[in-house]
Amino acid sequence: MVRFNRSRRRIIALSFPLVGLIVLTGCSANDSVSTAASPSMHSTSGAFEHVHGLGADPLTGDTYAATHQGVWLIPTDVLPDTYLTGAPRANTTQPRQIAGLAQDTMGFTVAAPGQLLASGHPDPTEPSDLALPNLGLISSTDGASTWTALSLAGETDFHDLDAVPLNDGTLRVYGYDAGAGTIAVSDDSGLSWTAGANLALRDLSTDPAQADRLYATTAAGVMVSTDAGRTFSALDGAPALLLLDTIDANAGGGLVGLDPSGAVWRQDAETWTQTGTTGRAPEAFTVVGGSSPWILVADATGISASNDFGSTWTALVSLSS
Repeated sequence: MVRFNRSRRRIIALSFPLVGLIVLTGCSANDSVSTAASPSMHSTSGAFEHVHGLGADPLTGDTYAATHQGVWLIPTDVLPDTYLTGAPRANTTQPRQIAGLAQDTMGFTVAAPGQLLASGHPDPTEPSDLALPNLGLISSTDGASTWTALSLAGETDFHDLDAVPLNDGTLRVYGYDAGAGTIAVSDDSGLSWTAGANLALRDLSTDPAQADRLYATTAAGVMVSTDAGRTFSALDGAPALLLLDTIDANAGGGLVGLDPSGAVWRQDAETWTQTGTTGRAPEAFTVVGGSSPWILVADATGISASNDFGSTWTALVSLSS
């Protein structure tokens, strides 16, 4: 997902029908950031000013927020046992910057239990030999404490990532190359890539049951691809959504998304129904996999969770106004 820095920002305006202008923003790799590992209110507020991505790992029970100041562990102790049922609970009551790492984590996804994928820009305080300040695709198997470069280092800044397992046990990884405005596809867990469609999008999500099916939110509405991101067509009947994710088949399947005002919409068969709202413009969003339909949303007030598709919310991170 994307963020802005108040003093420097790159803006691309997309006009959604009947809902005004949606602004997509990017980060400068040269923007200064805090590297404090122990979050004060100032550092926490700065990190969560805008969240790039959210994710929850069913193996470790950890919930993450990817930000301009690294990946943060999010407390979930206030949630009932139906959240990530059977997984351990994160050992924190306050948001915590993981390992003091402050890389600008743009694209982010829990690609598989125990594996995180990300992209973005290096921590500006750390030495780097990259020709360009782009991380390419990086991977972590220790909860974002350390990262390994997989591909495209110094070349690509993915603003969005998603992954789905293939029959041979590898991952298909979809990435949105914001600089080129194209979708990139990897069928070997992110080691090599082929070019997909050229598409200006805000969010993408793959179908875990059908690896070739990929959804994208665009200025023209929700689009769907059935050929692994090579071509797209309009998803009939879908509302104008800013963010979108797929629901685990164990929780009923289908899609759920948020429109620019924060309204939550759920697809049931071919019908879309508004099921709740945040009341504010969303910045990042994810569906937490499993039998219970939890969703996470980040906005200007912090990060909240809902198990009734937005009818009620529980605050996980609250920011001062």
